[in-house]
Amino acid sequence: MSVSTDGHTVKRFDQQLASLRSLVLEMGGLVEDQINRAVQALQDEDIAAAREVVARDHVVNGFDVRADEEVVNLLALRQPVGSDLRMVLSMAKTVTDLERIGDEAQKIARMVTQIYDGNSAPNARLLRDVANMARLAANMLHGALDALARMDVDKAVEIACGDEELDSEFQSALRRLVTFMMEDPRTIGHAIDVLFMIKALERIGDHSKNIAEYVVYLVKGKDVRHVTIETLAAQGRNGS
Repeated sequence: MSVSTDGHTVKRFDQQLASLRSLVLEMGGLVEDQINRAVQALQDEDIAAAREVVARDHVVNGFDVRADEEVVNLLALRQPVGSDLRMVLSMAKTVTDLERIGDEAQKIARMVTQIYDGNSAPNARLLRDVANMARLAANMLHGALDALARMDVDKAVEIACGDEELDSEFQSALRRLVTFMMEDPRTIGHAIDVLFMIKALERIGDHSKNIAEYVVYLVKGKDVRHVTIETLAAQGRNGS
């Protein structure tokens, strides 16, 4: 008499999907910590802490490699379809964005070492926008990961729509930096370093928005990457 293994196979596949999702969320937590440490190093003028952030980037890259291997194995061995395929693809795309966020956190840390490793500290006015942009970017990433963990479409839409605020802050900060450089050319060197930092934070917001949009795709099966903010917000309100 033959014994069916279908139940065991399905259970094992579910476990593999759950393992991939847990790995991605663990990677997200690490990347969040990298951002927070980099910004704290800036606030504390702590070059050693900034160098630790740079050194830890290889750990983020290690998660990237592990997740990619799991994705390839799932696609090759399980050949998922429907919602299972959306899960695998969404996790793969999320990993890519998390790795890039990790790169941006490393970039911020490198700028910290460059700013405070010289003979003169930057004018405090140059740094006034970094903390607020960092708060917005970190909140976006945390919210996107929370939406992923809970499969919460409403939260995901809220995070995706919140990217406009961060973009607006970036433009305002950019104008102020240009003004500082015009008023005092001696600030140009530090201002360029700060520019790299606020651009990195703006990019973190972009990647966090991407992750939020993957949640919508995962749960609803709808690709909303190129949908306008107004349409996305309306979809969230209507639950469609």
